[in-house]
Amino acid sequence: MTESFEFGGRTLAPGTRGTIDLPVSVLSDHTPVTLSAHVIHGRRPGPRVFVSAGIHGDEVIGAEICRRLLRATPIRSVAGTLIVVPIVNAFGFLNQSRYLPDRRDLNRAFPGHSEGSLAARLAHLFLTEVVLRCDTGIDLHSAAVGRTNLPQLRLTPGSQRLRELGAAFAAPVTLTSKVRDGSLREAAASAGVDVLLYEAGEGLRFDETAARAGVAGVLRVLLHLGMIPGRGVPRARAGSVLCDRSHWLRAPSGGLLRTLKAAGDWVREDEVLGLVSDPFGENEEEVRTPTPGIVIGRTNLPVVNEGDALFHIAEPARAMAPEAAQAGVAEHLDAPALFDEDEII
Repeated sequence: MTESFEFGGRTLAPGTRGTIDLPVSVLSDHTPVTLSAHVIHGRRPGPRVFVSAGIHGDEVIGAEICRRLLRATPIRSVAGTLIVVPIVNAFGFLNQSRYLPDRRDLNRAFPGHSEGSLAARLAHLFLTEVVLRCDTGIDLHSAAVGRTNLPQLRLTPGSQRLRELGAAFAAPVTLTSKVRDGSLREAAASAGVDVLLYEAGEGLRFDETAARAGVAGVLRVLLHLGMIPGRGVPRARAGSVLCDRSHWLRAPSGGLLRTLKAAGDWVREDEVLGLVSDPFGENEEEVRTPTPGIVIGRTNLPVVNEGDALFHIAEPARAMAPEAAQAGVAEHLDAPALFDEDEII
C-alpha cells in the first residue's frame, strides 16, 4: 500500500480519486478562478505522472483527450499517482483565446514567480503544485486557430528516456525539437522532469483522429511505466516515424491559396503543395518544397498574406527510407486498422 497523497489541502487515501481546485486569482467582477486537477492515487506504489492541456486556452482538443482518459477503463486501477489537468489556462479557455488577459503567452512564462504577473503566478502555481511533484508529464496541444496539425510528438533532443516514452506513445510522427525559452518543457527539464509534448488538430476544434490518437498514446505511456494493466489499451499498429528536422513553407505572395496536400501526405522534393493567386487570376505562384518529407501541419485559411506559414514539412531521419516513412504514416492514419471496435475511448 502507498501512503496518502497531499494535494491542494486535501488528503487522498490510497485507492481514491478526486477533483481538487487550486486558487489562482479573482476576476475583476469578483469571480474566483481556479486550477482544477483530477488526482488518481493508486493503492500500489508507482510513478507520478501528470497530463495537462489548455496551456493555450484556444487549444481545446487536449481537454477532450483528458475527459476521455479519465473515463477509460484501464485508469480504474492505477499504480502510483496520476494528475490530470484538462484546462491550465482557464482565462484563455473562457475567452477562446490563446493568451491570458494580460496578453501574455503562458508557455513563455515558466518557471514563473509567486509575486509576478498573472502569467508568472499561474506558471509558478502549475509548476510547483503539479509538475515538480511528478516524474513524467504529457502536455497536450493543438495548432493555432486556422491551422491544423497531424498527430505528432515533440521531443527534447538528447534524452534516451524521452525516446523510449515517445516510442511507447507511438504517434504517427515524432519530431525532435529544441525547447523554447520560458516554456513548460524547459522548466520541467531543468528540474529533471521528462515531458512529452503532443500536438494534434486545430485550435477551437475537435478532431476525432487527434483525440483518439492522443488518448491511445497516453494510455500506452502509462502502460509502459507500469501504472495500468494492458487490457483495454489500444495497440500501436505501426511505429512512429522519427523526424530530426522540419521547416515551414511560406506564402510567396498575398492572395487566395488553393492547397493540394493534406496533413499526413508525403511530398517529394520540388513537388507543388499549393497555388497562390490574386483575386483576378492574373498572377499565380506555386508553393514548392525544397526537400522531401511529411506534411505535419498546414493552414486551413484560403486568404493569405505574403510570408504567412502555409505548410509544415518534417524530414524523416536519414536512416529511414522515404517509402518506409510514407507507409508508416499512412498505416497510422488508417482509422479502421488503428482502433478495434471493442476499443471504446
